[in-house]
Amino acid sequence: MEEKTETETVTTTADTNFEEIFVNYLRYERNMSPETIRAYEKDLHQFLRHFAKGDGELTHPGEITTLQIREYLGHLKEKNYQKTTIVRKLATIRSFYKCLNRKGLVSTNPLAEIPTPKVEKKIPHFLSTEEVEKLLNAPQGTGFQSVRDRAILETLYSTGLRVSELTSLNVGDVDTTQEVVKCRGKGRRERVVPVGSFALQAIRAYIDLRAQVPQTNEKDPEALFLNRFGDRLSSRSIRKIIDKYIRVTGLNEKTSPHTLRHSFATHLLNRGANLRMVQELLGHKHLSTTQIYTHVTTEAMRQAYQAAHPRQ
Repeated sequence: MEEKTETETVTTTADTNFEEIFVNYLRYERNMSPETIRAYEKDLHQFLRHFAKGDGELTHPGEITTLQIREYLGHLKEKNYQKTTIVRKLATIRSFYKCLNRKGLVSTNPLAEIPTPKVEKKIPHFLSTEEVEKLLNAPQGTGFQSVRDRAILETLYSTGLRVSELTSLNVGDVDTTQEVVKCRGKGRRERVVPVGSFALQAIRAYIDLRAQVPQTNEKDPEALFLNRFGDRLSSRSIRKIIDKYIRVTGLNEKTSPHTLRHSFATHLLNRGANLRMVQELLGHKHLSTTQIYTHVTTEAMRQAYQAAHPRQ
């Protein structure tokens, strides 16, 4: 029996919308978050357009060879894309072909012989406890936005939630009796995370104040964090809010909304928390993802040793 060539494909219609197929696969089969889907969709769009024919018609994915993909990765490198970005784009293409293979739209995988480049993991930037206090105290006043922003910052640091997880919180997800919040993480996996007394106090103050402003509760009454028009806050909006307080406090320019999550994990480990426990709290699927924080704590110990030991 004659073997299939690399470019041979399963018969399909010429107008197949491969991008739509992939997005639906990510949304309904992989249960990815809207933000992750948008990033994957953007990467795939760039990839497919790179191989568009002279008349603008897209090349069937099954006709793209391993050599062409290697050349595409080289093209990204020439365009000065960072190594981490290229690795992410390669992961998107892998997922794309995995999807098409499962659905019988291609018969081979041109990425099978392409290894993923190793990327050195950067030690995440985190804040000291004093810097965290400075940031958490930045929202001043008793108005709706100030009280809400204080609750947002306190909740992020107290729970280690991702910004996207924070936006998905509903009022009913906060259990003030058990002092926990239920969140939906990557892959829509649910987990329960303890929340501290300072964060609970800030959340209660915000909910009490919100109840006095009826118009903010009309559009999405279930959502925990709302804007002044009553809509659920988006990840982009929360990032803007946090960026504002980062500027106000004059913190290191490396500081980002994700820094609170890094600080949460680092401070727990510095105070003796178990790595497995921190993995559960962060919602990491693999322990290796959490282990990056051990490098942070090791570096902190090294610096403390060099500063304090008399023979340094």
